[in-house]
Amino acid sequence: MSTPDPYTPQLRRDGPRRPDTASTVLLACGIVSSLLYVGAHEVLAAALYDGYNRFDQAISELTSIGAPTRAPLTVAGFVYDALIVAFGIGVWRTGRGVRPLRIAGVLLVAYAFVGPLWLPFPMTGREDIEAGAAMPLADTMHLALSVVTVSLWCALIGFAAAAFGTWFRVYSAGTVATILVFGAWTGRYVPAVAAAEPTPGMGAVERVMFGAFVLWIAVLAVVLLAGHPASSRAERRAVARGEPA
Repeated sequence: MSTPDPYTPQLRRDGPRRPDTASTVLLACGIVSSLLYVGAHEVLAAALYDGYNRFDQAISELTSIGAPTRAPLTVAGFVYDALIVAFGIGVWRTGRGVRPLRIAGVLLVAYAFVGPLWLPFPMTGREDIEAGAAMPLADTMHLALSVVTVSLWCALIGFAAAAFGTWFRVYSAGTVATILVFGAWTGRYVPAVAAAEPTPGMGAVERVMFGAFVLWIAVLAVVLLAGHPASSRAERRAVARGEPA
């Protein structure tokens, strides 16, 4: 008797299907990516950037021109992007037969490929900002990439949520709401940054937004590693259509 492919859409009576070894490793990269992001931007930044204020300063200032943390965070960024690519592939593999989850995997990879695009457009350091001067091209592109990134976040969260039940959909909706609300709040600080004025609370607000996303990534990874009960209706439709694995 042949062994069925672990990702063939099929109805299971003994509980949710679990990923194979390769997919388990790929999905674990999602958890590692979140830990790396927090460790690099909080622990590493605290050690290398004397005087940086997490509560008042933007995360992008850690990679601004002349920042002592720019080089190490650039390296960490490449590792983070590679982990997200691996995680996206894991999500795509695990989503065999569940189209929304596969789309989420593709969007995760797209998000990772946006990462290197930030390198040519670093934020201008606070000490180099000229009050009243036109915003440099690098800063304008930096803001544009922020919009692209947040859009990808919301899209991939939405597609992934569609593959699960009520609790994960509600959690995902709350995550998107947090990202949008705190993202818009962060945007209100942009004029003050451009005018070289103080930005009390900006760092805290922005960190809530980023924290919501990296936490969601880790939760998605844990759910998939546990064996997702993803959209049994989608699986039934796939079986009815006789879709191959």
